[in-house]
Amino acid sequence: MDCASMATTTRGSSHFTGKLPQPNSLHGSSSFLQMKQTHFSVQAIGLKPLHISSKMELDHHKHGGFCKPIESFRGRPLIACCALAERPTNVSNYCVSEDLPYCELQRLVSEFEGLVEPVERVKRLLHYASFLPHLNDSDKIKNNRVMGCTAQVWLKAEMEEGGKMRFFADSDSEITRGFCACLIHVLDGAFPDEVLRLKTEDLASLNVGLAGRAHSRVNTWHNVLLSMQKKTRALVAERDGRPFVEPFPSLVVASDEIHPQGSYAEAQAKFLSPDDLKVQELVEVLTEKKIGIVAHFYMDPEVQGVLTAAAQQWPHIRISDSLVMADTAVKMAKDGCKFITVLGVDFMSENVRAILDQSGFEKVGVYRMSSEQIGCSLAEAAENPAYTNFLEGASRSPPSLHVIYINTSLNTKAKSHELVPTITCTSSNVVQTVLQAFAQIPNLNIWYGPDSYMGANLAELFQQMSNMSNEEIFEIHPLHNRSSIRSLLPHLHYYQDGTCIVHDLFGSEVVARIRDGYSDAFLTAHFEVPGEMFSLAMEAKKRGMGVVGSTQNILDFITQRVKEAIERNTDESLQFVLGTESGMITAIVAAIRKLLISGKARPGSAYINVEIVFPVSSNAVTKTVTSFGGLSSIDSSDLVKLSVVPGVQAGEGCSIHGGCASCPYMKMNSLSSLLRICHQLPDTENSLSTYKASRFEERTLHGRSVADLGCEPILHMRHFQATGKLSDKLVDQILLKSSSTRI
Repeated sequence: MDCASMATTTRGSSHFTGKLPQPNSLHGSSSFLQMKQTHFSVQAIGLKPLHISSKMELDHHKHGGFCKPIESFRGRPLIACCALAERPTNVSNYCVSEDLPYCELQRLVSEFEGLVEPVERVKRLLHYASFLPHLNDSDKIKNNRVMGCTAQVWLKAEMEEGGKMRFFADSDSEITRGFCACLIHVLDGAFPDEVLRLKTEDLASLNVGLAGRAHSRVNTWHNVLLSMQKKTRALVAERDGRPFVEPFPSLVVASDEIHPQGSYAEAQAKFLSPDDLKVQELVEVLTEKKIGIVAHFYMDPEVQGVLTAAAQQWPHIRISDSLVMADTAVKMAKDGCKFITVLGVDFMSENVRAILDQSGFEKVGVYRMSSEQIGCSLAEAAENPAYTNFLEGASRSPPSLHVIYINTSLNTKAKSHELVPTITCTSSNVVQTVLQAFAQIPNLNIWYGPDSYMGANLAELFQQMSNMSNEEIFEIHPLHNRSSIRSLLPHLHYYQDGTCIVHDLFGSEVVARIRDGYSDAFLTAHFEVPGEMFSLAMEAKKRGMGVVGSTQNILDFITQRVKEAIERNTDESLQFVLGTESGMITAIVAAIRKLLISGKARPGSAYINVEIVFPVSSNAVTKTVTSFGGLSSIDSSDLVKLSVVPGVQAGEGCSIHGGCASCPYMKMNSLSSLLRICHQLPDTENSLSTYKASRFEERTLHGRSVADLGCEPILHMRHFQATGKLSDKLVDQILLKSSSTRI
């Protein structure tokens, strides 16, 4: 009896479906169910479990053992895998462990490690695939589909009365069936805690395919395992008579319908098709008075809905991240707009005002949406004396470059640049900015701020890159390799006391719910989210199931996965967890629907729907007394209107319970305020003076204009965006500062 057979007997299972045949002993067999084994336990033959030292390593070929002890396995007792010194004549070797699935995994690892050529490993997978029973057609349903695999994969799970798990899988790819057969061999008949203890990284030694690539078949190992574990958690919860995981609210988008689930999602859906009268009113006043609008992604859904519809009739409306807002305003001014209204926080309107002035459009008016300060917790962190101390330390460590997040005030940029040469960045270009700077200037120190989460995430990303192959690193930045990445790690410094209050809400409670209930979904995360959420998305990214980056990166990732599903042309449901501000939903839904409608126009097209999940706390949603059913259908012009509103109790934009990704500052940019300001322009009576974007007249300690000096880091970034290199001017500033500091 081999290790796998003995493992089965110690579980006491009477099933053979999940036990792999040995390649040289089962020629002619057609299914696992045809395999017969003699069942007895370790105790029945009078043997005691054998524990061996981590320093002992059994030679598979000499001793017949399948498993190799490892120095540690997440702090649990080491596996005892050995050849018997004394054994019955019909028992060749056995494997005893407190974690039998892991022992069986080690047997597989040993087996695949013995196959040197990749083609031999694929042949072994195909061999095992031939013994995997096919699922009935009735089990090949969307609820059993495994997301993220290059082929179609179905997985079914059951729990026996004794509490052991049974797994059944199938695929339209024989190689993928081989992957499934191996995983079923390891976990079929295991107890739930054994299934849940296995980690995706434990599969790394099963070296079949190219790990870490979005479309590699090796990701099947990981995605099927996570689906097994999710189904196991659900069955355990059902057995215990408790809910599985409280679902997050979501929007399910198809070509012909949008179905909101949960009151928060209904609030988002309400504004996806806006009030036609409001749209027409806005278009008319913008056209009459030649007003352009630049708005950030993180607007209230009502505002975004109206702007998106109005943009079909008036071209000078743009919803984007902060990187393009000022440049777009300049283009609008060149096209004849006399006024620019900015829907965002104050530093965004400041940047628009300054860049317009730099471009010769001083007479173009720039207006905010509130007479009060529209603040930003992140921008305010950089105005703290502690941040000045951080930069003073940087100025004493030449050569130094300060990389500052664009979500800061012009005043902060000017004062920073005077202390340390500074370049702005966004979440979409920060990685390339930092890597290029390190490649371009020897022995450089980089000081990133003020977003502590993004800084920590950068450090974590580079730490992970230090363990990648040179080829993988080259794909990220061609001037770096493993050695250069490792050498830059001690030279990257980040401010540790600055956060965005919205992204700060993706805390441990939300992450735990995602890990338990959505581990098999596509995960998206903004660079600013806390480390737990970042790490979760990075794990998903490694297996092609996630993205970490800017709002635009997230949008691109989602649309690309939808395009791939349309190309596969099979009925399926995609699920995306939106790990950033929920204001993005309008842009996401619009892009998804456009793709799905286009795909539906093809003859014989499949039915595809896309679920966007909002990882928000239920306590962060304002509930109404009246309940409404979901939306059953829509046409091209309208959605059923639902009388619920987005937001939280007491009207705040976030909740102490965490997870509500709705910025309170951004909500100060209301539709009513936009219409009122537009109607009052031109402001001949100066009644809108408190709404005007600030124009800096102040000077720095060294007498430089705050407006001019504050724009310089932005211009450095624009040069980098255009050329992929730091400008000669910025490099000279860094080296000159370095020389003067040494003197």
